[in-house]
Amino acid sequence: MEIIFIVAGLIGGLVLGVFVQKMLLKSKADSIINAAESKAESIRKDKAFKAKEKFLKLKQEHEAKVKERERRIQSTEDRAKAKEKKLDHKLSDIQRKEKDIEKIKSDFDVKYKGLEIRMKELDKTQEKRVQELSKISGMSAEDAKESLMSALVDEAKTEAMVKIKEITEEAKLNANKEARKIVIQSIQRVATEQAVENAVSVFNIDSDDIKGRIIGREGRNIRALEAATGVEIIVDDTPEAIMLSCFDPVRREIARLALHQLVTDGRIHPARIEEIVSKTGKQLEEEIVETGKRTCIDLGIHGLHPALMKMVGRMKYRSSYGQNLLKHSREVANLCATMASELGLNPKIAKRAGLLHDIGKVPEDEPELPHAILGMKLAEKYGEKPDVLNAIGAHHDEIEMTTLISPIVQVCDAVSGARPGARREIVEAYVKRIKDLESLAMSFDGVASAYAIQAGRELRVMVESDRVSDNKAEELSFQISEKIQTEMTYPGQVRITVIREKRSVHYAK
Repeated sequence: MEIIFIVAGLIGGLVLGVFVQKMLLKSKADSIINAAESKAESIRKDKAFKAKEKFLKLKQEHEAKVKERERRIQSTEDRAKAKEKKLDHKLSDIQRKEKDIEKIKSDFDVKYKGLEIRMKELDKTQEKRVQELSKISGMSAEDAKESLMSALVDEAKTEAMVKIKEITEEAKLNANKEARKIVIQSIQRVATEQAVENAVSVFNIDSDDIKGRIIGREGRNIRALEAATGVEIIVDDTPEAIMLSCFDPVRREIARLALHQLVTDGRIHPARIEEIVSKTGKQLEEEIVETGKRTCIDLGIHGLHPALMKMVGRMKYRSSYGQNLLKHSREVANLCATMASELGLNPKIAKRAGLLHDIGKVPEDEPELPHAILGMKLAEKYGEKPDVLNAIGAHHDEIEMTTLISPIVQVCDAVSGARPGARREIVEAYVKRIKDLESLAMSFDGVASAYAIQAGRELRVMVESDRVSDNKAEELSFQISEKIQTEMTYPGQVRITVIREKRSVHYAK
């Protein structure tokens, strides 16, 4: 019996526990639901607030756009009203002018009718006079007319010849005067420099101690520098200065820049000299390209082919009768532009032709062609216009001039070269003689390079050691001297020095 009560008590306790737990869970669920509902309500209110803010912002933006659109429409309407008002004024002016024209036309018709009446009266009077004159002179009107016309024709011819002569003389006088005026104005408007290129550069040094380092032990450094650059280096008693002598400005500039780097670096020996000279040559090529670009930019010339631009930069290191070729070409370009403007022609084409007119002097191979024809062919190769081509080819009358730019380039070239002090004929002859000396030596088999130094009084010839033996070197020196005697004209004597040097190079790895 007790067991039954115990079991009933357990069951009742269990039921009561389940009931209490269920009540607790329900209370907890209700609290969670209430919390979720409150959170959802807060989220809903926040979203509604944000939506309201966004709506207000969009409304303001829309109102601003509407106002801006209304402002633009109002501005357009104001402009349209102003134009309409202006058109009304013009229309009233036109109507007023039409009335004036109608009035003038009516007045003219009245005067013209009166003039016709008077002309008829004059014709009748003239007929009466002709009849009376015919009776008096015994000649018919036709005979008198022919006689009078013949006399008038002869008189008109005489007067016409006199007038033509006067007009021709006056035209020649005015043409000469106008031509002088244009040339003088062109020269005055272009700034010019009178500077003649020489064959010597001065390299300044800080102290005379550097001279010994440049010369090197037993002169090996200076010999290596002269062999690498082809420039004669004169080290004398001149304080803090070394002379670089060579007819070729490019070689002189390479030698000057290489010396500057060697002296700055402090390491001066034959291997370093060859390395610096090679590097300097490449740097100078880059500078030549930059000079060509800068020249075209300064002159306002666009679309020039890169090859022609490089040739323009190379002009800086060429001279024409002692006159720097780049300065001469820039001067001719500016003169051509000014003169073309005075004559009402295209100044851009004239300036382009003036800059390129001596481009045929730049190529190093120098084929057997006049520089004007060679320059024309180069310009044609790189796509220049026919007007420019004709101006380049005809500036020394090698071909016929077919454009008005051609005589302008020819005149400006003469103006630039004819200025006092601009050119020196003897320098060009000297440079040509030096180049001929080097070309003559290079024509022999086995010659690697040849440099004319001592103002053309010495010719140094570098030969390939594997192709020319010691005995052959002596024979080569004699052959070169014989050929110079028979084919060239030169003052004094020329010393021919043939240098044969053998180098053995290996690398330790």
